[in-house]
Amino acid sequence: MADSFELICEVEPPTRPDLKKVRHQIGVMSPIADAFLIPDNHIGRATVSSVAVANEVQAMGARGIACLNSRDRNLLGFRRDLLTAAAYGVEQFLFVHGDNPTEGARTSQLTVRTMIDEARATSFPGINAFQVGAATRLRAVPAWKAEADFLYVQVSYDLDELLRWRESVRLNIPAEHPGRACRCRRAGSGCGGGGGL
Repeated sequence: MADSFELICEVEPPTRPDLKKVRHQIGVMSPIADAFLIPDNHIGRATVSSVAVANEVQAMGARGIACLNSRDRNLLGFRRDLLTAAAYGVEQFLFVHGDNPTEGARTSQLTVRTMIDEARATSFPGINAFQVGAATRLRAVPAWKAEADFLYVQVSYDLDELLRWRESVRLNIPAEHPGRACRCRRAGSGCGGGGGL
């Protein structure tokens, strides 16, 4: 597969029961975005479910990627999220640890690793398998993260540092940087040509 780029836009889920603003964001960016990433209770505050907003994205004809954090979930709540996603047809997830909450405490029952394992073990008749991703910083990627379907690299404003990191890791999955994503699927290689990630 040749290297290709995707533009993945992050939309802000509402903190009130009104989807007008997020629908506007999706509508404005749909002509240029390949997909939309929806954070989960971002910056540690309650928002409309990322799975529900991913469903809105898909209802508007785009691809939604629901972010789910381990901070706010126990196993039962996570299984509910997967069931809801399957009912809505939301197939892609980015699993993250999550920022420190502004109210309440972390549940600490799940980790990103256990969420990946649980999602992989979950199936529903007639429903496609979930595609699961994880986030990484500019450092060595643990083997269990390299088993995800894709990685999102934490934002970096130093392109040289980002490119050095990308050349230092060997992944057989896409490693995507916020705003610009390079799909590198060649076994054991970094991106070639075009100076991508």
